[in-house]
Amino acid sequence: MSEYRIFETDEFAKQLKKLSPREAAFLRKKLDGYVYPQIKQEPFWGSKIKKLQGYTPETWRYRIGKFRLFYVIDTEEQIIFVLTVDHRKDAYGR
Repeated sequence: MSEYRIFETDEFAKQLKKLSPREAAFLRKKLDGYVYPQIKQEPFWGSKIKKLQGYTPETWRYRIGKFRLFYVIDTEEQIIFVLTVDHRKDAYGR
């Protein structure tokens, strides 16, 4: 099985810019060093991964400390679209 590719959306980039430099650096380090390598291999399963209920298209959440990363998966093209990242306290109020 080949790896999925990661595509960061404009919304994700915008949210990342809203964070403090310290938080953005923390997230970038976690994403590049741990999260992306893991979800490229297995985007559907992991202790920090959860499929969200009631979302169309199917949306997945990855827990990174106090942050939540949201993504959708195109299995046909094998692309993971990283939608956004939010503080836990703000993530579910939508």
